[in-house]
Amino acid sequence: MVEIKNLYKNYGELQAVCNISLSVPKGQVLGLLGPNGAGKSTTLRILTGFLEASSGEVHIGGHSVSEEPLETRRLIGYLPESTPLYENMLVYDYLHFVAQSRNTPQADCLDKIRRAAKRCDIIEFIHRPIGELSKGQRQRVGLAMAILDDPEVLILDEPTSGLDPNQIIGIRDIIRELGKEKTIIFSTHILSEAEATCDRVVIINKGQIAAEGSIAELKQSQGAQSSLNLRIEGSDEAAVQSAFMVLCENEAVLGEGAKVESRLQSGGNEILVTLSGDRNDSDEVRQSIKAIIRDNDWFMLGMESKSHSLEDIFRELTN
Repeated sequence: MVEIKNLYKNYGELQAVCNISLSVPKGQVLGLLGPNGAGKSTTLRILTGFLEASSGEVHIGGHSVSEEPLETRRLIGYLPESTPLYENMLVYDYLHFVAQSRNTPQADCLDKIRRAAKRCDIIEFIHRPIGELSKGQRQRVGLAMAILDDPEVLILDEPTSGLDPNQIIGIRDIIRELGKEKTIIFSTHILSEAEATCDRVVIINKGQIAAEGSIAELKQSQGAQSSLNLRIEGSDEAAVQSAFMVLCENEAVLGEGAKVESRLQSGGNEILVTLSGDRNDSDEVRQSIKAIIRDNDWFMLGMESKSHSLEDIFRELTN
């Protein structure tokens, strides 16, 4: 549905976008991640035709953005980072104005508004002035504006920026529901949001793609690790070191790439088992550790797992 090939955007000597190539099929939600100034918004504006690329090709539904701008814009719903709303208008009047500006026949306006309002859950305040709405409500109005013509592609620039957790969940649910039938590309700084919403993510740094794939694929490709924090009875250093030595001798049992280290601290001593490879945080590894504990008559106080997160990967790739 969306094809980007060798995309560049230069501002004088500044190269904002450098050789980006992507393919996004229908029914996929793609998250565009990156630090400020990475080139995310520039890429989205080129996709929507608001910016002209320095070089490269962008096709939406088989149409060239540069050569067939009207055809591609008919396929796109766009929500920019700063939602363009008229605060003195009622929500209904604003959506009606947008529909008319797109040459929607008068007979079809009401049905389009009703459908978009229902999908974005704005019916309860559709007859209120936009200026009286909260930021989360305004974002939903902006999203209703973007899907008013039932476009095949949705491009959303920071759709959850500045929202509280409840509002973020509301927008997330809408995006996931729309993503079942549409191609969605959205940028975000909220990594947990991308992890919860996206089928695939692309991390951009300094205008270039640093990594792409599903969350699982990124973790695997970046050598992601997980860890098990094992707490055993006895706070003295000797007890922990004894357990540490036994686990070290059994690193082969825990799997290739496993590492064991002791951690002495005032709040209680722990043994940290760092895992990697295909056995990351698996039940098999847990069972191996439990067997070692039983064989040595230890009393286990707890076992806490921690996985390599998308935030860890993001920081590694963009620092």
